[in-house]
Amino acid sequence: MTVSTEGMKVTWGSRSLRASVELLSSMRFSISLLTVICIASIIGTVLKQAEPLGNYVNQFGPFWAQVFSLLSLNTVYSAWWFLLILAFLVVSTSLCIARNTPKIFADLNQLKENVREQSLKAFGHRAEAALPEVPEVAARRIGQTLVQSGWKVKLQQRSGDGWMVAAKKGAANKLGYIAAHSAIVLVCVGGLLDGDMVVRAQMWLNGKSIYTGGGLIADVPAQYRLSDSNPTFRANLLVAEGTQSSTAILNQPGGVLLQELPFSIELKKFIVEYYSTGMPKLFASDIIIHDKETGEKIPARVEVNHPARHRGVEIYQSSFDDGGSSVTLKAIPMAAASKPFEIQGTIGGTSSLTNGRGEGAEKLTLEYTALRVINVENFASGGSMGSGADVRKVDLHQAIDTRLGAANKTVTQKELRNVGPSVSYKLRDAAGQAREFHNYMLPVKTDPGENSPAVYLLGVRETPAAPFQYLRIPVDPEGGMETFLRLRAALANPAQREMAVKRYADLAIGRDRPELAQQLAASASRALALFAGGGAEAAPGGNGKPVAGLQAISDFMEANVPEAERSRAGEVLVRILNGALFELAQMTRQQAGLKPLEQDDKTLGFMSQMVLSLSDAHFYPAPMAFELKDFTQVQASVFQVARAPGKTIVYLGCAFLILGVFAMLYVRERRVWVWVAPRNASGEGSPAEGLSVTESAENSGQHSQATMALSANRKTMDGDKEFEMLKTKLLQAPL
Repeated sequence: MTVSTEGMKVTWGSRSLRASVELLSSMRFSISLLTVICIASIIGTVLKQAEPLGNYVNQFGPFWAQVFSLLSLNTVYSAWWFLLILAFLVVSTSLCIARNTPKIFADLNQLKENVREQSLKAFGHRAEAALPEVPEVAARRIGQTLVQSGWKVKLQQRSGDGWMVAAKKGAANKLGYIAAHSAIVLVCVGGLLDGDMVVRAQMWLNGKSIYTGGGLIADVPAQYRLSDSNPTFRANLLVAEGTQSSTAILNQPGGVLLQELPFSIELKKFIVEYYSTGMPKLFASDIIIHDKETGEKIPARVEVNHPARHRGVEIYQSSFDDGGSSVTLKAIPMAAASKPFEIQGTIGGTSSLTNGRGEGAEKLTLEYTALRVINVENFASGGSMGSGADVRKVDLHQAIDTRLGAANKTVTQKELRNVGPSVSYKLRDAAGQAREFHNYMLPVKTDPGENSPAVYLLGVRETPAAPFQYLRIPVDPEGGMETFLRLRAALANPAQREMAVKRYADLAIGRDRPELAQQLAASASRALALFAGGGAEAAPGGNGKPVAGLQAISDFMEANVPEAERSRAGEVLVRILNGALFELAQMTRQQAGLKPLEQDDKTLGFMSQMVLSLSDAHFYPAPMAFELKDFTQVQASVFQVARAPGKTIVYLGCAFLILGVFAMLYVRERRVWVWVAPRNASGEGSPAEGLSVTESAENSGQHSQATMALSANRKTMDGDKEFEMLKTKLLQAPL
């Protein structure tokens, strides 16, 4: 039996209806639908699904973002056209199965014993042999041999004392067709049941709509809520430690639906363990399930791949989040007019700030976005082997070994270190524009040098797609950044700068050479003024403020010093700048009642980083930075709650698919025919005239002539070997 790709032929209805039924039930239509679903699934895999519209605009531009939204390519698996194709595929494949199944079952019991003996000579696998048995005895022996080898056999006696032996093996190959196609139907039905089809049906029939607003969950009206009797859903539920919730969030294109649960989940404790790389190794939740109907309290533990189950709802550990940790931040002034202050907030909340006084004061909103208690960073010194490598130190065996073996072996060695907590926040101006900041609580030693200081890292970026850029403020001998703040404030004060210049000139030249001291003081005064952004030569930068820092020194040198003398003049000017800044730092420490800095290599490293920090601070895009001083962490679990009636159907479909594919690929349907006829003295297939069969056999020494043929649904080398084996077993003389 050959499975046809044509559809059902109906004799009733109009011509268009008959053509539609034939197309819908044809295998070519099913294959076309399956191809479209595969292409859509590829799109859904490559293109991130259910992302905010802004993410698609940033990545692909506004035109393609609108195209994706219009065609629902950003929500492929819940798109109406995808569900419609699935429905058509179910109908088409079911009709294909209904059309071919009766033929397949009828063919299972057909051994085709009525094949003509002349037709056997047209088969690719055929053989003939003379047997020293009468046809009946030979046919029964051949049939018994085939039965013992697992073949289904039927004997047919024909006129002229001839016998046809028909056998069949591998009928499960056709059952594989039914199993594989039934699997497609079951998987699609399970996908439709567990998809958005039921939810959308409730929206159409029960007057539900998507909620696009904000506010508290308790204030959302009933028209945006699905009842706890909803037969299928997959939603997310965030529960903070010490709280409980019974309303999950069902994400929809353009908004959300609220899914009521027949129970509430209370999070007693959230447990998280980390690898040395900082990646989570284990996160689990100890919960209590409060049944709304019975009032029963059921303790349970939810881990990744180990869900809890209650009233037909699976509770999965999806991820974890901040549950509203409280933080205390200290404002670090980046402008001379700003003053330090402390502010308290909650992660996920906001605070209002004012920069400046009077009518020109700038209104800012501080948004607390994230608190990370553990930050594991790689501090390995990444160096590349260039032309300056010492060939005497190159170990070829080691170089090859580092590139072979397990996948976790890398050429670059890692030095992972936990640098402690960090806080992320956004500063949003009155126009709604925001920058994101990421600051570490503890100082970090980024340079392995012995005299290099530890630094506070203050990160900032303009867009979420950009990497953070860090301002590095060195830690002073008192363990803080107060020296940096005092020195920055003193730089903005012309009187303080002049006092520092005078001290520097007196120490460098002395008072016995006033002319030289005056020249040095003038150079130092100009260098400090340029560095502070207050020099007369300072031009406005891209942000409207005068250029300051080392960039201002560089611009001044290019404009006023010939190119041939810039290198020497630059070294002198930077040395003067460093000396004046050191005296300014000493002066500010003295004014603060602190002992002066020691003049050693450690102080040299501290001041070198201080100069860089003061130079970069001018480009910091906010009037203040916020240092994390204290926090109280509150963890939260993100659960995925799902009622999936189609899961069992999909599992059954997967089992059918495995059985069907194995049956079609590894089970070969084979048929064997052996025609056994009497043989006369001259070697013909019938007795000689006037002689009986017994007499003819006695004269010729032969009793019958056998013709054997084999057919298979696939031509393979195993088929050739099997034919040779059968020919030897069936057509050989019995012992």
